[in-house]
Amino acid sequence: MTAKTPVPGRAMPDRSVLAGIRMLLVDVDGVMTDGRIWFDREGVESKSFHVHDAAGLFYWHRSGGLSGFLSGRASEIVERRARELKITDIMLGRLDKPEAFAEMLARQQLEAHEVAYIGDDLLDIPVLRACGFAVTVPQARAEVAAVAHYVTDRDAGFGAARDVIELLLRAREAWQDVLDREGRP
Repeated sequence: MTAKTPVPGRAMPDRSVLAGIRMLLVDVDGVMTDGRIWFDREGVESKSFHVHDAAGLFYWHRSGGLSGFLSGRASEIVERRARELKITDIMLGRLDKPEAFAEMLARQQLEAHEVAYIGDDLLDIPVLRACGFAVTVPQARAEVAAVAHYVTDRDAGFGAARDVIELLLRAREAWQDVLDREGRP
């Protein structure tokens, strides 16, 4: 069941701000996935990722964008998915998200205003407050929506990241290239 979409707490940034975003940083559980974690009898973890997000990340990278995963949980599945998607910077098992964000900015030689961040829970609030474009999903906690600029139309784990990527590529005037190629490499 889809949750009622919260109203973002901050006004949408200007198109020029969105066009200046160089990195898309994403929380994993509750953004790239629907937030559920499955374990089998042997304790093997399973998660579900949506192919629309994967395709969106491909388009984002092709346009010159950087990407990152920032998660409070460490997970072999997420590490594998990050490698498959050629994620630029991977920070897993980091409950100190503001510190991890600062480290990533230094590593990637970025300013906070050049980063869009998608988060859904309380640990994400400091990064959402610091970045240039703060995004959340319809299932986010109310306190998270209160600091977001934008709430995705699609649910967590069902193309939410792709919504943001398309928005950013349109601001960069790079979406037409994706359409002209009909999504092909």
